[in-house]
Amino acid sequence: MAAAASEVTTILLLSAFVTACSAFGYGSALGYSSPTQSGIMEDLNLSVAEFSLFGSILTVGAILGAAISGKITDLLGRKGTMWVLSLFYISGWIAIAFAKVPWLLDLGRLSLGFTNGVSGYLSAVYMAEITPKELRGKFSAIVPVVLCWGMSFMYLVGSFVHWRTLALIATIPGLLQITLLFFIPESPRWLAKVGREKEVEAVLLRLRGPKVDVSQEAAEIKDYTQFLQCESKGAILDVVQGKYAHTLLVMAGVLGLLSLGGIGAFAFYSGAILLSAGISSMVGLITLAAVQTLAGVWNGMLLDKAGRRPLLLVSLAGLCFGSFLTGFSFLLKDFNWWNKGTPILALIGLMVYMASQVLASGIPWLLIAEVFPVNVKGSAGTICNLVFNVCSWGIAYYFNFLIEWSAIGVFFTFAAFCGANFILTAKLVPETKGKRLEEIQDEITQSSQ
Repeated sequence: MAAAASEVTTILLLSAFVTACSAFGYGSALGYSSPTQSGIMEDLNLSVAEFSLFGSILTVGAILGAAISGKITDLLGRKGTMWVLSLFYISGWIAIAFAKVPWLLDLGRLSLGFTNGVSGYLSAVYMAEITPKELRGKFSAIVPVVLCWGMSFMYLVGSFVHWRTLALIATIPGLLQITLLFFIPESPRWLAKVGREKEVEAVLLRLRGPKVDVSQEAAEIKDYTQFLQCESKGAILDVVQGKYAHTLLVMAGVLGLLSLGGIGAFAFYSGAILLSAGISSMVGLITLAAVQTLAGVWNGMLLDKAGRRPLLLVSLAGLCFGSFLTGFSFLLKDFNWWNKGTPILALIGLMVYMASQVLASGIPWLLIAEVFPVNVKGSAGTICNLVFNVCSWGIAYYFNFLIEWSAIGVFFTFAAFCGANFILTAKLVPETKGKRLEEIQDEITQSSQ
């Protein structure tokens, strides 16, 4: 009993909180453009095209970050990379807060995008690598929940404060993180990977508690890492052509279809969607914030009980239905078939979509952290991250133009991509709950062979 209780240590909780700061910042960057669109366009005299550039340049920065996410986290370590990202994060918001010209606004947004591109991968990996198998789902669920809280915070506060003030408030998670990084440990699996084996057991003792016998866990991490290092150096070609290729295609496919299913468009432009449907953006965004919070708590309670795959299937079904319902509301509006009920239907569709997004946005990243061994995790994570962010950029940039062309067609197309993702997940995504990382990776490697 003592050992079980000591698994949740102060250091583990603090490490999770620091990771949550990254996730909150990620969500803040995603949600910032929804409540501030009209204010920024009016103050800086931006056109729709210029604001679309501002909204979508976050994903351009994310592509740049994604391109090096695996390598930088392998080179600098999980904790070292957090230091760098904190500086980019704080600088980005300061640039936005004091921008007088559009290029500085875009530069700040680009910096935030770079941070998101790396931290989307890093947060899931670090959380998975520091937690025991019995708690990995619960702790990993913190990342998507807090990410959505960041979005919700932007929706709520952004409805009441000026966009420059909101940008300054958004620096708080970065300032907290850069202060607390002094007190958290590096990932024990990364330490083993770079040959700092003497530190592995000491870090595990900090994370698990001094009364817990960590010798077996430390030995398994060291032995498995040494085996992987002898087997493969983890180059891009090793991942694409080797025994990990099937798993890579599945996970990249899930993330790519998730982006094409409109997850970025709903996050960036919820305010605009609400106004187009005839709903008060303030009322709608506050409602969405409450729904996301409830969905996030539910996600954290069920991830270790129900499993990753069932919850991912539920969330994808919700994304499909929510997007279809939103498109159907615009169909009714265009043909004047149910004018009074159309806004309510649109709000319900958005609520279903955004609640499902809490689940869908975190589980694939947790799976990537779980299914790929430490020697190829950097390369595999980079590829999956790139696929996700390249698709996100296309959706984010063209969404404002597409919704003017046909809101019905856009949301029905999003629903189709979500449906395709449901089929892919049902057929090919494995279940990983309740297993050690090394156990999961060994099973998947054997099944691929």
